[in-house]
Amino acid sequence: MGVSVVTGANRGIGLELCRELKRRGREVVAGCRERSKELAELSIRIVDHVDVTEAAGIATLSKELANDSIDLLVNNAGILRADSLEGVETDSIRTQLEVNALAPLLVTKALLPRMKSGAKLALITSRMGSIADNSSGGYYGYRMSKAALNAAGMSLAHDLRSRGIAVLILHPGFVRTQMTAGHGAIAPAESARGLVDRIDELTLENSGRFLHMNGEALPW
Repeated sequence: MGVSVVTGANRGIGLELCRELKRRGREVVAGCRERSKELAELSIRIVDHVDVTEAAGIATLSKELANDSIDLLVNNAGILRADSLEGVETDSIRTQLEVNALAPLLVTKALLPRMKSGAKLALITSRMGSIADNSSGGYYGYRMSKAALNAAGMSLAHDLRSRGIAVLILHPGFVRTQMTAGHGAIAPAESARGLVDRIDELTLENSGRFLHMNGEALPW
């Protein structure tokens, strides 16, 4: 059995994904910039200094996994910066695009040699990346970055099918985390359980779907 890799694992949804995957008997490798006390207490493999926006950070994770077979890669690392039309800043949008959209693609590319037929790739996105579901506007950088991630996820689903690797694009729900300043409808642990349930259901036959953690199909 191979390993399950989670990026952005030191807190919030990433931390709970590691906890839930371990609870289900998976060997978990957690990638993060700096481990938290809570992550260290899980007693799983942790790779520090993994800044997914830097080539050196991705290389650190890739080197750690050089002798592993990866059964599951969860690209979870992400950021949110609220903005309005009047407050749009180029650097803020660029950073969100880099972290939320480009980094998952580059991490996947780097770790792909470790992923064999039957492996799974999960991208933690947001329904705020849905164009059809946008009923409130604002959040330009975040919405644009998650829409870009969704587009990358669909291309990955097509490109990886011949390799036997299934792809899932997942909305975690409105989760009470540091990213949302404690606001939200559900706790991180509840979100993680739903996300892992959806990942467990993933096959090549249903690869490329954009789903809520509760299983609801979301519009693009």
